[in-house]
Amino acid sequence: MKVCMMTNTYLPHVGGVARSVSTFAHEFVRLGHEVLVVAPNFDGKPLPPEREAIVERVPSLQNFNGSDFSVRLPFAAALSERIDAFQADIIHAHHPFLLGDTALRVALNKNVPIVFTHHTRYEDYTHYVPFSETLREVAIELPTHFANLCDGVIAPSESIARLIRKRGVTAPMTVVPTGIDVAAFAQANRARGRTRHGISADAFVVGHVGRLAPEKNLPFLGEAVALFLREHPHARFLVIGDGPGRAELEAQFTAHGVREQLILAGKRTGAALREAYRAMDLFAFASRSETQGMVVAEAMAAHLPVVALNASGVREVVDAGNGELLPATATSADFAAALQALADDPGRRGALATGAATAAHAFSRERSAARVLAFYEEIRRATRARRLLHDLHPWAALLQRVGLEWDILSARTQTLAAAVFSDKESTDNKPAEPTAAAGR
Repeated sequence: MKVCMMTNTYLPHVGGVARSVSTFAHEFVRLGHEVLVVAPNFDGKPLPPEREAIVERVPSLQNFNGSDFSVRLPFAAALSERIDAFQADIIHAHHPFLLGDTALRVALNKNVPIVFTHHTRYEDYTHYVPFSETLREVAIELPTHFANLCDGVIAPSESIARLIRKRGVTAPMTVVPTGIDVAAFAQANRARGRTRHGISADAFVVGHVGRLAPEKNLPFLGEAVALFLREHPHARFLVIGDGPGRAELEAQFTAHGVREQLILAGKRTGAALREAYRAMDLFAFASRSETQGMVVAEAMAAHLPVVALNASGVREVVDAGNGELLPATATSADFAAALQALADDPGRRGALATGAATAAHAFSRERSAARVLAFYEEIRRATRARRLLHDLHPWAALLQRVGLEWDILSARTQTLAAAVFSDKESTDNKPAEPTAAAGR
């Protein structure tokens, strides 16, 4: 099968979507399929030539307004030529805008089915743009409209599948988490990971991996771990990742007097990332905005018990057999107490580590790739008759193209109008602020 994947983020950018696309792309290639990844340019260490060979880069404005997204510049002729030559059997969009819109148009022009993965709860990222309250509604409705323009939708967790069905997605859907290389995480070198980060062999290490940003609930997590470290002067908190929340996290640990126990290691990929996981004794995760617990699954593959909040994408991974899933209403003190309980009980910690290693196999990249490929085939079979009609009737093809452009435009217009006017209405209906005269 020939698969064309279109994404606004890709390696060497470090992020969940980039890693997901890369994992699937290279597993498909390993299985003998042909893959073309269309993605923006990103700064960073270049990919090995054999990995870059499957990528067509488009010019872009990177890290738009401090976010993980890159805004693509006008469609390049070279991209059209490569897509023409590739002759994809299926188009896979990984975002509902920018290259997502391009994916819709390419799929219709080439008369091939399109699948969309709903990777992100976009409403949790509206703080990166002006008028964030107005755009929150847009961020909910836009991917819903986009999903219904596609032939099939992949949700990375049951939580997200339920959520987007409730929001009105009616396209055929399947649930497939991003796969991970379970064996590579299990076999990573723990001693080397500790040496790289200056951690002694006998130190107890709480770890975290993720972007240091507001949507990851870092103030909550930082408070919990700082409270734990105050009671354990020889323990360490190893944080892998970077972002706008780094300075605030440092300040928080400084205020608690435990800054020297905080290790901010920055972004890591490949073997360095896997060794960092293995350097940990316990994985702490407090995000409430995940579509899937990818880093949680990676931690479990590295034989780590997990302490996390009960939230979307995480509750499908963590249970009583591999960690502590705390209520969504838990406080930082509750979270610190859960860390304390596991630190004090090596026997239970060992049992949970065994459970974590077993559970991680459900998220293997081989299993996930096979499920996505099966869904591709299902969607191709379901759309074959319509595609044949399109090929035979140029007038029908023209009408479909006009209809698609109208659907894209009207969906964007209706969503924005609803957000603007509902926001205005809620503002207009607010009680008037008391005047100075009224106060007297």
